[in-house]
Amino acid sequence: MSRKYFGTDGVRGKVGTFPITPDFAMKLGWAAGKVLASTGTQEVLIGKDTRSSGYMLESAIEAGLSAAGVNVALIGPMPTPAVAYLASTFRADAGVVISASHNPFYDNGIKFFSNSGTKLNDEQELEIEALLDQALNHNAMECVSSELLGKVRRITDAAGRYIEFCKGVFAKDLTLAGLKIVVDSANGAAYHIAPNVYRELGAEVISINDKPNGTNINDHCGATHLDSLQTAVMVHEADLGIAMDGDADRVMFVDHNGHVVDGDQILYILAKTAKQQGTLSGGVVGTLMSNLGLEIALKEMDIPFKRAKVGDRYVVEQLKATGWRIGGEGSGHILHLDHASTGDAVVASLLVLQAVLQSGQSLAEIVSGMKKLPQVLLNVRLTANNADEILASAAVKQAVIEAEAVLAENGRVLLRKSGTEPLIRVMVESTDPEISQAQAEHIAKVVTSF
Repeated sequence: MSRKYFGTDGVRGKVGTFPITPDFAMKLGWAAGKVLASTGTQEVLIGKDTRSSGYMLESAIEAGLSAAGVNVALIGPMPTPAVAYLASTFRADAGVVISASHNPFYDNGIKFFSNSGTKLNDEQELEIEALLDQALNHNAMECVSSELLGKVRRITDAAGRYIEFCKGVFAKDLTLAGLKIVVDSANGAAYHIAPNVYRELGAEVISINDKPNGTNINDHCGATHLDSLQTAVMVHEADLGIAMDGDADRVMFVDHNGHVVDGDQILYILAKTAKQQGTLSGGVVGTLMSNLGLEIALKEMDIPFKRAKVGDRYVVEQLKATGWRIGGEGSGHILHLDHASTGDAVVASLLVLQAVLQSGQSLAEIVSGMKKLPQVLLNVRLTANNADEILASAAVKQAVIEAEAVLAENGRVLLRKSGTEPLIRVMVESTDPEISQAQAEHIAKVVTSF
């Protein structure tokens, strides 16, 4: 059964437009509270990123949870993975994050975590949606009696606790002293977290895009816009640069030459290091979008590789099914289940820095063993909610068949609809960048014709 409101990363959309409205958020909070309360939930932790709309949505979700008889603990602006961790630390039964991750400020979203730091499963989300529909369409939101209303408290030391958790991931016999690092927090949730973690571990830190004002989150900065980080690394002659996205669940690097090191290359570094140290459990999980160069490089090291559907929730599912520990996406969602239950930009960055120091190489040197195949990704924005119809059309299918015939054994094609935006993503990769570009543009043109 398909989900109606939940996408690959919670509920997301433009603020003020259904479903990201105060009324929807309150009823979603109520429905989630009813479902979670049925499993014994007493308190839910709520965190958010730095969007101005977070205050409005926080209040609405808080009201809904309270109406369902669930207590609430507010921690303010914090990275998504911090909420997953702190929900366990503060003995909360679940966590809520108000964020649209890498999207512009005028979007926002709501996602839930279990008390073990994992996202809710499909069955729980479907149960929440069923109650939510009743509240939206039949005015069936019933408030518990006054003496049973949930209480609300604010936690003031959450940032410090999370910083200490992150530092605990880093090997105690190592220090970042002597490294100059540029950190781009995307004017997002990690602005008061990430720079302090690296500083307290000894690095010289140049912090950029760390002054959120409610509307500048992800605004030509962070993990999705690396130009300013590349420039800063070169200007400051830094050893490397680290960029988070708005809610700090994805990370990207820039080496000392200004070259981007993406999520696929980060997975290569982590897997190679674990293999050399004898700590690798099984193999690596990527996604359908993972660069073929990663698969080839891992195969050369006899490291198994599996592809999951796009979305870190599906990477986690595959990791749990295989018993493996390392997985992620090229976009920078990196999972290492030995250290965190969800994608954590700060934790992943520390593991990469640790690998660099232990190898005695620069970031550019340690990643040089992986050769990325030229990959072209075009996002075709839709004017109607007809992605499934377009993908199933004979014209689009024929365009894909023709592209695959051109690529033969030297590449692959992938089309998929975005789970967070009204887009169809067209990806083509091959050994020849010109062929990749031409075939991607041809398929995108066919998609655009609808």
